[in-house]
Amino acid sequence: MKKKIITFTGILCILLATVLLLGFLQALLMPKYMSTSREGALIAEYYRDESSHDVLFIGDCEVYESFTPPTLWEEYGITSYIRGSAQQLPWQSYYLLEDTLRYETPKAVVFNVLALKYGEPQDEAYNRMTLDGMKWSMSKVNAIKASMTKDESFLSYVFPLLRFHSRWNDLTREDLTYLTHRDIISHNGYLMQTDIKGGKSDRIGKPLADYTLPSYSMEYLDKMRALCAEKGIELILIKAPTNDWKYYWYNEWDEQIADYAKEYGLSYYNFIPLCEEIGIDWQTDTYDVGVHLNVFGAEKLTSYFGKILAEKHGLADHREDNELSALWQEKLDAYYKERNSES
Repeated sequence: MKKKIITFTGILCILLATVLLLGFLQALLMPKYMSTSREGALIAEYYRDESSHDVLFIGDCEVYESFTPPTLWEEYGITSYIRGSAQQLPWQSYYLLEDTLRYETPKAVVFNVLALKYGEPQDEAYNRMTLDGMKWSMSKVNAIKASMTKDESFLSYVFPLLRFHSRWNDLTREDLTYLTHRDIISHNGYLMQTDIKGGKSDRIGKPLADYTLPSYSMEYLDKMRALCAEKGIELILIKAPTNDWKYYWYNEWDEQIADYAKEYGLSYYNFIPLCEEIGIDWQTDTYDVGVHLNVFGAEKLTSYFGKILAEKHGLADHREDNELSALWQEKLDAYYKERNSES
C-alpha cells in the first residue's frame, strides 16, 4: 500500500512538473507585442481597466488610431474606451462587444464600418491579435469558430503552444522581460502615433464586379444592432477618414450603410468628406502618407466627434466628478508624457 502511494505521488509530481514546463514554454514562446506589432496587445489591456465608460469604440485600426479617449475626457468630460484591433472583422467586433457587455454597459457603441467589406475569414496573424487577448468565455469560443481560416485549428487557440512552438529562432530579450507581465502601451485603447509622413494619394479604388456588402458581415451588423437595442445602448456607425487607395471607401458602400442607418434609425457619420471641416491636413496629420491619422490628426477628429457626441447624442460631462477627474488626470498625464516625449 505504501509503495502504491509513493508511486502515485511520483506520477502526480511528474504530471505537475510537465504542466508547469508546458505553461512556461507557452508563456515564453507567445508573441509579446511590446515593441513590434504593438496592436496585438490592445485587446488584453481592456481587462486591466476597472473603470466604466459611457462610449465604447469597436472596430479595426481606424478606431484605435483615429480617436483619443484622453481628448474626449479633457474637452467634453466623456469617458470612453476603444476595443480595437488590427483588421478586426465584423464577427469579431460582435463577439468583442458581447464580451465587453459582461463587464459594463456603455451609453453608446461606436462601430467603424470599413470591415463590413469582408465576408469571410482573412488571416491567421490578424486573428491572433484579436482572439488571443480575449478572456475565455463563450464569446471567445464563438469568435474563434467564426474567425478560423481553413488551415487553423480550434485546439491551437486553447493551447497556443501548438501554434507558436517554432518561435525558438525568433526569441529576443523582450520574450524574457515580458514573460509574466505586459506594459500598458495604449491610452484606453488608443495606440499613439507621433510620426509625420504626409502625402495625398491620387489613386482611386479599382472598379468592383459587385459592390454589394457581403451578407455575412451585414448579418453581424444586425446582431450588433439587436444586442445594443436589447441593452438600451445607442449604436452609432462611422467611417473614419483616410486618404489612401488601399482602404478606399466606395460611394456604393457608403450608400448601403446610409440606407441601413436610415432604415433602423441609426446615426451614421462618414468623416471622409468632412476632413477639411474637421481641419485635417494630410501633410501633417498622418504618419503613413494618408492611410491612418497620427496623434495630431486623431485629436482633431476626436474633438470634432466629441462635440457631436455631447450635443447630438447627449453624452454627459463628468468633469465635476472628483473621483473620475482624479482617475482621468492620471490618464492625461500618461498621455501627454508620451505625446510630448515622442513629438
